[in-house]
Amino acid sequence: MIYKDQLHRNIELLNTPKRIISLVPSQTELLVALGLQDCIVGVTKFCVHPIHIRKDTFVVGGTKKIHLDKIEELNPDIILCNKEENTKEIVEVLETKYTVHVSDISTMDEAIELIYQYGNIFNTQEAAKHLVSKILEEQKDFLEFIKYKPQKKVAYFIWRKPWMVAGKGTFIHHLLELNEFVNFYGNEERYPEISEEELTSLKNIDLILLSSEPFPFSENHKQEVEKMIPDAKVVLVDGEYFSWYGSRLTSAFKYFKSLH
Repeated sequence: MIYKDQLHRNIELLNTPKRIISLVPSQTELLVALGLQDCIVGVTKFCVHPIHIRKDTFVVGGTKKIHLDKIEELNPDIILCNKEENTKEIVEVLETKYTVHVSDISTMDEAIELIYQYGNIFNTQEAAKHLVSKILEEQKDFLEFIKYKPQKKVAYFIWRKPWMVAGKGTFIHHLLELNEFVNFYGNEERYPEISEEELTSLKNIDLILLSSEPFPFSENHKQEVEKMIPDAKVVLVDGEYFSWYGSRLTSAFKYFKSLH
């Protein structure tokens, strides 16, 4: 059977994959939600949901650096990657020996598409359909909730020193828009770096959102930013709800309600 991944690459599979390596934390969580935990043989050190997954499988490295010898020992039927999380070099090395699926997610539609793709590839179509139905139900309810909320200008920080924010073309930016947040850096590509001088001179911004990942912003950092940008409200947010696609979306919209 020939499938296409989200980079429109052809993937040929003779049988349903039974030995899966996932190099993306949110996709690992998605596999478990689809009932595929027993098929997962390898994950990254950043795959923390469900909490026991790294004990039940083998850790084959991180998202940017992998251990090819461990992967070879596990003899996977398929390896799951992501265009943003993993490097092009990793994908190119792996696909010389293995079947590699690459996701590319920047919108809800693409997140839904990935769930359906996994449903087809791993023969879990009913589970995928049920999961998508739940996500769309939660999204519909949230969009009704948010419809009359006033727009707010926000900046979503993902890193400190250098200070970096989420710009356009990212899944974070898309979810900010769903929240009726106007991304202050929405005209800049991907993850622009912000100088200290620019940071302290920010004006006309309502909310500063400090993400829990990839940089773990804490209360101390919140106080630091409040001093630098006294006119804006600074809020610590759970980055997993803004950047993890897949099954995390079933609870993301309830979390978004709490922010409003």
